[in-house]
Amino acid sequence: MAVINTRTNLDEGSKTRGSLKAGLKSRHLTMMSIAGVIGGSLFVGSGSVIHSAGPAAFLAFLVGGILMMLIMRMLGEMATSSPDTGSFSTYADRAIGRWAGFTIGWLYWGYWVSLMAWEAYVAGKILHGWFPGVSINVFVLAVTLGLISINFFNVKNYGEFEFWFALIKVVAIVCFLVVCCLAVMNIWTVGEVKGITNLTAHGFMPNGIEPVVGAMLGVMFAFLGAEIATIAASESKNPSQQIMKTTKSVVWRVGLFYVGSIFLIVCLVPWNDPMLGESGYGSYRRTLELLGVPGAELLMNFVVLTSVSSCLISAHYTASRMLFSLATRGDAPSIFKVIKPETGIPVYAIIGSCVVAVVLALINFSETLRPKDVLDTLMNMTGTIALLVYLVIACSQLKMRRKLDQTGRNIPLKMWLYPWLTWAVIIFIVVCLAVMSFMPEYQVLVVSTGGAGVALALIGMLHQARCARRS
Repeated sequence: MAVINTRTNLDEGSKTRGSLKAGLKSRHLTMMSIAGVIGGSLFVGSGSVIHSAGPAAFLAFLVGGILMMLIMRMLGEMATSSPDTGSFSTYADRAIGRWAGFTIGWLYWGYWVSLMAWEAYVAGKILHGWFPGVSINVFVLAVTLGLISINFFNVKNYGEFEFWFALIKVVAIVCFLVVCCLAVMNIWTVGEVKGITNLTAHGFMPNGIEPVVGAMLGVMFAFLGAEIATIAASESKNPSQQIMKTTKSVVWRVGLFYVGSIFLIVCLVPWNDPMLGESGYGSYRRTLELLGVPGAELLMNFVVLTSVSSCLISAHYTASRMLFSLATRGDAPSIFKVIKPETGIPVYAIIGSCVVAVVLALINFSETLRPKDVLDTLMNMTGTIALLVYLVIACSQLKMRRKLDQTGRNIPLKMWLYPWLTWAVIIFIVVCLAVMSFMPEYQVLVVSTGGAGVALALIGMLHQARCARRS
């Protein structure tokens, strides 16, 4: 297999595009930005969030949606000014320091390989339910190996697969929204529920404010992924234009699909319905059952299987590109920046990400562990990583915008009310992390993830100092 090596100039992020083929189209990027966040966490994980926080879980999704909107605007500002496959990791490198890009890049890579394992387990559980004679781990391995093979071909093939997978999810959610709206307006008369009485009938915030704040971790886990478009844009034509278009459109689409659907669910389904707390049951499936939709279980299992398959492919793509970006900057082994010229893909970054994901899937999600405990733990840990990623994006935008203003360069997409909204986001995230670190049910997760971040930052600082001595 013939391969070539590439190096990325940190001052010219667009040079990364010279090594990766521009095979993605506008429709691919639009669907990627939606598909990255519509996965098992929405269809399966949202039930436990509602069961814990009550109807006020809607507020956690609303706040999460607003935060995601602001973060995407900040990221869009930086990405349109300098598209790069390393996205916010590269921007943190330039704005804050090499150690910051190193730290957030590796945390983000770890997030996505962990998510691959989570999505593979959900897919394996569904398939095991259809074919109980086959072990879940067999399905996990088969799904992982089968889906990651897509990323070994030209990036255009990944874009096509993701487009059609995502389209199925979007159509399913649109149909769900239509049926729920009809039920809320008392037009849909089949089933046990209608109207909005369950929004307050059993208490809007029955367990107090703490579960709502804690739900932010699960919500952040669900929302992280919209930024994939800014990473993938470096493999498209006119990346700045594509990023601008996608950034503007993804906000209302994800807001509608997430916030809109969760609001309708808490209107129709009692928050204390015991099935919402069941592992893997899902709030969407329960809603359809109470609405009397025939074949709700089979229908939602198909949608969830499609969703997690789509997210697994996206997770693998994103992890491999982040690992490639780290390698081109000298922050990961140089083998991971090797490009296969026939397809223009970072072949060893793809293989490395796949190997780690398979190991995580087979070890952490064995049948001897309780799936609910494992899934909830992973969801909350990655939720903490999401908040840390958002914090770094905000800090990077704060400094990069200052530098851009000093140079007088034209900024195609500007952050609203700079710097006040940026500072508001930074303060909000810090306060959320601080509050969660004192909540017993989230303390270990927040502190341990924060500790991992600090450890990576120290390694990054040592790495930066060593590189400085060499130069």
